[in-house]
Amino acid sequence: MTVARRICLGFMAAILAGAILLTLPISLADGEWGSFVTALFTSTSAVCVTGLTVVDTGTYFSSFGQGVIALLIQIGGLGYMTASSFLLLLLGRKFRLRDKVALQQSFDKPGMAGVLELVRSIIIATLIIETAGVFLLMLVFKPEYGSGRGLWLSVFHSISAFNNAGFGLFPDNLMQYVTSPIINFTITALIILGGIGYDTIVESYRWVRDRLKGRSGRSIFSLQFKVATTTTLFLLIFGTVLCFSTEIGNPATLEPLSIGGQVMAAWFQSVTCRTAGFNTIDIGKMTAAGIFVSIILMFIGACPGSTGGGIKTTTARVLFNTTQAVIEGRTQVLCYQRQIPPELVLKAVGVFIGSLMVAAISSTLIAISDPTISPIAIIFEVVSAFATVGLSMGITASLSTFAKLVLVATMYIGRVGVLLLLSAILGEPTPTALRYPDEEILVG
Repeated sequence: MTVARRICLGFMAAILAGAILLTLPISLADGEWGSFVTALFTSTSAVCVTGLTVVDTGTYFSSFGQGVIALLIQIGGLGYMTASSFLLLLLGRKFRLRDKVALQQSFDKPGMAGVLELVRSIIIATLIIETAGVFLLMLVFKPEYGSGRGLWLSVFHSISAFNNAGFGLFPDNLMQYVTSPIINFTITALIILGGIGYDTIVESYRWVRDRLKGRSGRSIFSLQFKVATTTTLFLLIFGTVLCFSTEIGNPATLEPLSIGGQVMAAWFQSVTCRTAGFNTIDIGKMTAAGIFVSIILMFIGACPGSTGGGIKTTTARVLFNTTQAVIEGRTQVLCYQRQIPPELVLKAVGVFIGSLMVAAISSTLIAISDPTISPIAIIFEVVSAFATVGLSMGITASLSTFAKLVLVATMYIGRVGVLLLLSAILGEPTPTALRYPDEEILVG
């Protein structure tokens, strides 16, 4: 049982357990037994922190069912290894060497030192950020829905936003709050913090702590921190400008809003495409250019070690720098005066090609089973599922059972990762001392 297999089977077990719970009469608002396909789709979407739904979460599921979904989102956002480690910490069990090795490999750390401290930091950071989100959202939900209902709406949406899930309890998601500054900036802040990566949050906390304690020494941020923050910032600004410019003349999205509302809606759309799945405008009525911009942002996704999906910002940055190196005639891939190891370049290429193949195969299968749906809507839905975003052009509920199962598989692959799933299936590679002669071929 390798680490890859433990992670893949762990996510699968959580999905199946959630599906069973969501079929129970207590989980449904009407008190009847639910459809297993609907429950499986919802459970997969929750554990994979995607947000695609075939039913209205707020009316189809009871309070118990919504609580199950929130718990599944939290487990999926933390990750199987982190969630199981947190459970062991609560039970007071000691970590075996095998558990520490599994954690070290799942976090992709060079050593086992500080792994348990990282788990504790992740849990503490999650609780602090989600609690802050609850208090801010209560400023809007409590006056409108009262203390009890307002508290639950705040808790659910805070968990969903920080874990980049995109599940909402309103029929129109958050479209009614398109001009609410508190909702817009609280939700986007939670999404960004959840998608920036726990390592980046911890490194930022240490920098602030050192400054508050008067340690004025020069801070040396890691390459991971620099790439994650700068690439994220660029994509957020780039996405906002493009969303604004492509939708400003669209009477179904931004045109009816004031200039402040248009900028805020464009900002929200740019952030939520980073694997979150909330929406304050009607996605199905966006322009073709706006849809393509959203697909690009969704495919890139969030940062490694975060609650988000996609090929990840670091992967896109490595591929960009590799292309730059080829254009400049260099054999070394450089980033912030550091050389990227060839192994990471190969991994980035593998993630990119594997992701394209999954998206292409899933889109083809859905196009065969549902030929009446437009190709752009299918591609949008598949990329949203693979990148665990949750945005939809409104076709999810009308898909055939086969297409829904294809999306279930796509969401699962997107959450555990293409390379990790292949490693779980094929097993660990066998080291070899064989070396083969070089021979050139024509490329490009």
